[in-house]
Amino acid sequence: MAEAAPEAESIDALLDAEIAGFDDGSRAGRMTLAAFRAARHRPRKITVNFSGGFTQKCWSVTRTDGCYSVIYLPSAGYFSLCVDSDFGPLDIGVHGPAIGCFASVQ
Repeated sequence: MAEAAPEAESIDALLDAEIAGFDDGSRAGRMTLAAFRAARHRPRKITVNFSGGFTQKCWSVTRTDGCYSVIYLPSAGYFSLCVDSDFGPLDIGVHGPAIGCFASVQ
C-alpha cells in the first residue's frame, strides 16, 4: 500500500488544482463545486469495467451517489464518469476534468 501513496498524492494535487481553477462565479458553479467537494474522497485503487469486457486498475476519487462516481484513469491521464453496476464501476465514456465529469449528471 505504501507504493500507492505517491500516485494518490499526485491525483489529489490534480484535483486541488482543478478546484482552485474552477469558475464558481455563478450560483450553479458554487453548487457544483460544493457537491463535488462533499463527494470527493482520498483516491483509492479500484477495478473498473470497460466496454469490450476488459478491466483496468484505476483510482476512485468520489463516493458514488447511488448511480455514478468519478474515477481517474492513470493510463489515459484523465478522469471518467462511471455508472455503478452489479460487476463494479463501468466506464460510460464521459472523460475529461473531474468536476466536468461529475457535473454532467448533477
